[in-house]
Amino acid sequence: MSTRTRADYTPIAIGLHWVAAILIAGNLAFGLYMVDLVLTPAKLQYYSWHKWAGVTIFLLSGARLLGRLGHPAPALPDTMPAWQRLAANASHQVLYLLFFAAPVTGWLFSSAAGFQTVYFGVVPIPDLLEKNKELADVLRIVHRSVTYALATLVVLHSAAAIKHQLVDRDDVLSRMLPFLKPGPDR
Repeated sequence: MSTRTRADYTPIAIGLHWVAAILIAGNLAFGLYMVDLVLTPAKLQYYSWHKWAGVTIFLLSGARLLGRLGHPAPALPDTMPAWQRLAANASHQVLYLLFFAAPVTGWLFSSAAGFQTVYFGVVPIPDLLEKNKELADVLRIVHRSVTYALATLVVLHSAAAIKHQLVDRDDVLSRMLPFLKPGPDR
């Protein structure tokens, strides 16, 4: 029987984390792939898929945030230096901000470009802005910048988690990957 006393993420939090991570990474990669394609009916379908994923990411982010309010993140290891705790907390706050900012800036861009989002081809999402080509051009750059910032922070977040597993040998990564859980003597 384990004598562990550390707090872990709930199974729901772990599931939401990994579903969101896969969707975010996939949508970032898909967005990079499709953005320079010539305009064809296929590209228009790709934009729909990209927007559907964005709406889903937005909804999952809302669920994650609500879950976090009811179940705060487990404390970081006591062995972690104060600057790393500060960096971890700040990066998580910025990640959450970007989880919402990326879909919202995409929604604004799509609205200004005159392309309404119809979630899964069934649920029309209201446009937030009137069609405006000049504004759409600016919002395209804003959306791209936000998603590049998100991609950069996701890479840093992943690298930090791997560093904690391989170098620090603490339980930071194992809290989100239960099969990596260290033994009770850790």
